[in-house]
Amino acid sequence: MRVWLSVLAVTVISWLMKASAPLIIGQRKLPPAAIRMTALMAPALLAGLIVTELGGKELDWTQLAGVGAAGVLSLAKVPMLVAVAAAIVVTAVLRLTVS
Repeated sequence: MRVWLSVLAVTVISWLMKASAPLIIGQRKLPPAAIRMTALMAPALLAGLIVTELGGKELDWTQLAGVGAAGVLSLAKVPMLVAVAAAIVVTAVLRLTVS
């Protein structure tokens, strides 16, 4: 019972924290520095996710090739869904041909 109460409490606190930013900012515009910083957060979070997913175990070079393919396609301004699909295909094809 205590576990579920703590889960509920953390959920409510998380929701309140997420809701507080729009309530505090309101209709005001963010300064340009804050907009630039916000734009850089998504690539940094994605890079951290990639490092933790690929670095936590023995390195699988097929995954690395798939992530590389997605990165190259992303640099080429391909839509993200297409880049992720290509990464999946590259990883799957490499795993099928190597094993």
